Amino acid sequence: MRTSNEWQRVSKQRPCPVCERPDWCLYAGPDDAPTVVLCARTESAKRCGDAGWLHVLRDDGPAWPPWRRTITKAVKMMADAQPNGSDRLTAEAAAAVEWCDDHVGRLERFATNLGLYPEGLQRLSVGYSPQRRGWAFPMKSADGTLVGIRLRLTSGRKLSVKGGREGLFVPKGLKPGGQLLIAEGPTDTAALLDLGFSAVGRPSCSGGVNHLVALAKQLRPDEIVVVADGDGPGQRGAETLADKLAAYVPAVRIVTPPSGVKDVRQWKGLGTTAADVQMTINAAPVRPLRITTSTRRRKAMATHGR
Repeated sequence: MRTSNEWQRVSKQRPCPVCERPDWCLYAGPDDAPTVVLCARTESAKRCGDAGWLHVLRDDGPAWPPWRRTITKAVKMMADAQPNGSDRLTAEAAAAVEWCDDHVGRLERFATNLGLYPEGLQRLSVGYSPQRRGWAFPMKSADGTLVGIRLRLTSGRKLSVKGGREGLFVPKGLKPGGQLLIAEGPTDTAALLDLGFSAVGRPSCSGGVNHLVALAKQLRPDEIVVVADGDGPGQRGAETLADKLAAYVPAVRIVTPPSGVKDVRQWKGLGTTAADVQMTINAAPVRPLRITTSTRRRKAMATHGR
């Protein structure tokens, strides 16, 4: 039988008395009236490492051992409670999205600040993570498996959750066939979704190539359009990707926002319509399929137009 000063993990039957969530947090004291809580989501003046924040709810409970010893034990329990690898990523992404669904107003303000609509961000399963104090963008493989989480902190810093790897920003409701646009990053992807295009995002100007090839094989689009930034790395990354995809798709094009426009999100913010973007796409040439062969003395490149 446990004593009233032992740490207990919250559950659906006894959710956290601070954030009211059924996972991650710990409490001590009577089950019906906890005296102290270590909450993984709601901040207080006492931060306990990566485990969360300490909330003293009552001071009339039993005599406690020294705080350092009890907090150390609680932090270890919190660490042991966290799932590892993909399970941990799935739990964190699900928690962020669930929280965001309960706080639609915050998502609307975030979308407005970015010049986007909340519907596009919702299709990308974007959510706010109170624990991370930032917005969470799930990254997936071509088959829909969660492989990483990109974070956009309220401070403006961008980073990824430890333990994951780069993947694609794939919206809900993506259908096979037709035209598929590939943007760089989640917010440019959301901008294209706002304009009514079918779009996915790559993690960087050079990342996600293998995932995109796998996605092209799976969806079999009639045409892929790589929407690239106008800088050198963006153009080089688009060229490399287009050459890879040309072997699997009937038509591949590369388009770039007009000179002086940083990216797709800014392009949309300037009042660009879907018709404007489509006109730019139609004016771009279809990329040829390039077949490279090598010998000891020479490397020959044969170009076959589509």
